Amino acid sequence: MSFYPYIAKYGILAQYAFKGAFMAYEVTATRKRPQVFDNLVGQEFVVSTIKHAIEQGRIAHAYLFSGPRGVGKTSSARILARALNCEQGPTATPCGVCSNCREITQGNNVDVIEIDGASNTSVNDIRQIKDEVLFPPQASKYKIYIIDEVHMLSTSAFNALLKTIEEPPAYIVFIFATTELQKVPATIRSRCQQFHFQLIDLDLIKSCLSEAASEMEVQADDDALFWIAKESTGSMRDAYTLFDQVVSFSQGHITMEKISSKLGLVGIDQIVDIVSRLLDNKTQEALHAVQALLFAGVSVEQCIKDFTQFFRSLLFIKAGVVEDAVLGIQSDRIPLSLRNAYTTEQLEAALELFLKLYRDIRYSLNPRFELELAVSRLAGLPHIASPTALVRKIAQLREELLSGSVKLPARKLEVQPDLIATQAVVEPKSKAEASSSVAAIPVVVPVSPPPVKQEAVARDFNKQDLPLLVSKLSSAPLLSQVAQAITQVRSEAGSLFLTFSTSFCQNKAQEHETRFRDLIAEITGFKGPVHFLCVEEVKQETPTVDDPVISKIASVFRGEVKHQ
Repeated sequence: MSFYPYIAKYGILAQYAFKGAFMAYEVTATRKRPQVFDNLVGQEFVVSTIKHAIEQGRIAHAYLFSGPRGVGKTSSARILARALNCEQGPTATPCGVCSNCREITQGNNVDVIEIDGASNTSVNDIRQIKDEVLFPPQASKYKIYIIDEVHMLSTSAFNALLKTIEEPPAYIVFIFATTELQKVPATIRSRCQQFHFQLIDLDLIKSCLSEAASEMEVQADDDALFWIAKESTGSMRDAYTLFDQVVSFSQGHITMEKISSKLGLVGIDQIVDIVSRLLDNKTQEALHAVQALLFAGVSVEQCIKDFTQFFRSLLFIKAGVVEDAVLGIQSDRIPLSLRNAYTTEQLEAALELFLKLYRDIRYSLNPRFELELAVSRLAGLPHIASPTALVRKIAQLREELLSGSVKLPARKLEVQPDLIATQAVVEPKSKAEASSSVAAIPVVVPVSPPPVKQEAVARDFNKQDLPLLVSKLSSAPLLSQVAQAITQVRSEAGSLFLTFSTSFCQNKAQEHETRFRDLIAEITGFKGPVHFLCVEEVKQETPTVDDPVISKIASVFRGEVKHQ
């Protein structure tokens, strides 16, 4: 059935009937728009200041409301207009039932003019305002101009408005609203009382959503309302708009599962499951879980956002921040095992990984591959350490080794049982026998033998004494390893020469020369000088003339061999 013949026949009354037939439903953002200052949520400073100014009769000629979208700037402007033009006013609590209040609420009051700054940007529009302010209000105390998105006006329009704002008629009030205060010229801001509207707290938005759900007789889970409030990012209008969308497909019961499935989101439980599998070294299962998310319709970008949010929350929890409004997720949904699984450096690395990934996927051959690679790298996250931590650990280990506080595991040394007990009284073997015997004995850390309480007979120290020397140094693991590095023992002219395989071991032996001499004296009774050499410094023996090869070379070239 068409309404248009009725509109043509019966005029304005049919038009209103036609309009009402198709506009019975009112969105939550409009239905819940505050009508008095006390219903304005999250703007206590603005409300208290304006109410006190009205009660004291300190009404300014120009106001500038600034702040993010959807926090109540336009609603406050309309409430202020009703407060000034109420038949009982000016009053801080407009009645809402008088003709002026109803007309302002409906938007058809002749003395309250709302102008969209984005559509009326030219200087001609402002000149029209300058002409209109010369006429007093028709049925109200004040003639009020509400200019929304005032920052969209051109420079010439602002200049044309300057004089009018500075010295308006007593019955004129300007109310400007903007989301971008920095674009409003300083000359305009200096002529207005400025009020900055803040983002609304997450808990307040959640409370308002719960109230709206109760009014609509809709059940809503706590985690679902929390998610809607979080996604609104402090805007009450955005929260109500998203709430209406969720209600439309929730069938009377709003749950997080329905939101995740319909809007393509990654639930906190799914992320916890993936990260837990990675901690258990089940990378294959974790990758399968990621594939299941992608097959379910979740975009790669959304996965990256949710992983980033998760590791950011873990980092904040690690720092002691546990408020849900700050974390962006409900902290009790994260198991205690995951909270303590990573260090701060590891969480920072994970967060940096996903932030960089989100920047790089726009240039990627396949964003899905990038996500899979990032998840695979998370498996090695527990093994990540910062360079500072590594340097600190190495320095600590070095100090422990030098001090002898670290006990290295002892390795078995196959030695004859009576070797150590009798070698103090046995005559030294020949050079050839000694070398063959030592060759059969690996130079390793032996099991510490029982102390031999015998008076040592003074004799030369030889390679057969090395195992006993190593065992006596077992209390100092580093020095024990240094003793094992002795490759040659030589006695000459009443002095003992010990040759080491590396210069490091030579230097360490020289640093602890006293301890080495005391132990050698204890083993053999030798108290002469001890010299420490390095294999790298030992020169090859000078060939003699008796060498047939060198003699042959000298005869061929008709030369002679000289010794240096």
